[in-house]
Amino acid sequence: MKNAQGGCLCGNVRYETRGQPVKVTLCHCRFCQRATGGAYLVEPIFEAQAFRLTKGVPKTYTHVSGGSGKEVFVHFCDTCGTKLFLQFERFADAVGVYGGTFDDPNWFELTPENSKHIFLGVAQRGTVIPARVDTYSEHAFRTDGTPIAPTVFDAPHVIEKE
Repeated sequence: MKNAQGGCLCGNVRYETRGQPVKVTLCHCRFCQRATGGAYLVEPIFEAQAFRLTKGVPKTYTHVSGGSGKEVFVHFCDTCGTKLFLQFERFADAVGVYGGTFDDPNWFELTPENSKHIFLGVAQRGTVIPARVDTYSEHAFRTDGTPIAPTVFDAPHVIEKE
């Protein structure tokens, strides 16, 4: 089982994960766009017991999701401001890592079988969605936990907005 390490820009907060992520979510929601400063968040998700801090104590910002009404806990370094990982009231046994904070952000598998793109309804124009990946206009689950059927494109799909 492979362990991977990561941390913030200044090195004051470090973490380690065990094994491959359970899944990888590529989230295009406005919250993730603002949180990353990019088009979307690459978020490998681990079971809580497969994630541990190895150095420092991050600060936590609590955000109430506009979609679910549930709290999202954003953990970040209070020295350099790097967002490192997320925890969720809605998914209490999961930890979502800001994928770019791994020492090697390419170490985990990212395949059509283990990933999904969510919130394409607000994705940035020009974003390319790969073929054969589950996609969702909003979240993959209703607020009551019921799964939503995905859309899967046969070829790469470019987000176009007017």
